[in-house]
Amino acid sequence: MLQIINLSKSYEGKKAVDNLSLEVEAGDIYGFIGHNGAGKTTTLKAVSGILDFEEGDIIIDGISVKKDALSCKKKMAYIPDNPDIYEHLTGMEFLKFIGDIYEVQKSERVLRIERYGKEFELLSALSDPIASYSHGMKQKLVLMSAFLHKPRLLLLDEPFVGLDPSASHTLKNLMKELCSEGSAIFFSTHVLEVAEKLCNKIAVIKGGKLIESGETNKVKGNQSLEDVFLELTRE
Repeated sequence: MLQIINLSKSYEGKKAVDNLSLEVEAGDIYGFIGHNGAGKTTTLKAVSGILDFEEGDIIIDGISVKKDALSCKKKMAYIPDNPDIYEHLTGMEFLKFIGDIYEVQKSERVLRIERYGKEFELLSALSDPIASYSHGMKQKLVLMSAFLHKPRLLLLDEPFVGLDPSASHTLKNLMKELCSEGSAIFFSTHVLEVAEKLCNKIAVIKGGKLIESGETNKVKGNQSLEDVFLELTRE
């Protein structure tokens, strides 16, 4: 579903991502972990088509981001760590807007908004302007918008930060459901306990370089993921 091939991206002559390669297959919930500034967000933005990159290629469901970014974007959803959304719209207007962009049939749209609104406990607030939402409510809204069109690839940057326990539980279940239907999820997180329990695969990045990747059980062995991560990233 996602192939990152020898990806490099520099800022002012310094490589933020350095010759990174990994593959995410259909059905994977793939965790991407590393310290702040390690290159996680840069990688996710390159995959999503937001950032250009100097070297390598990114293939999404058989299509190169460099050659046909629009076709790639139709297959994916990307949620940044601090979502900026149109605050003059109501929650419902925003979801309808996203539904129009991704050409979600109106009958499906209505059912999904109803379902996700209930599961994220946001249904009663969808008629309110987004400007009145708390940070957590905005995060729930953008997560609803991501699942609305059932993306083939879901990219998430620190999705659990700011979510209450109920919303975190809902998100985990929706992630598992989406992947059981043949999609794939690639997400960054600092919450190593969540990654250890949720992800079937893990990649560790340090200083822009991939230093470990593979099936979660093989990467961590008999240790906790936290212990392995600290060992791998120790100076």
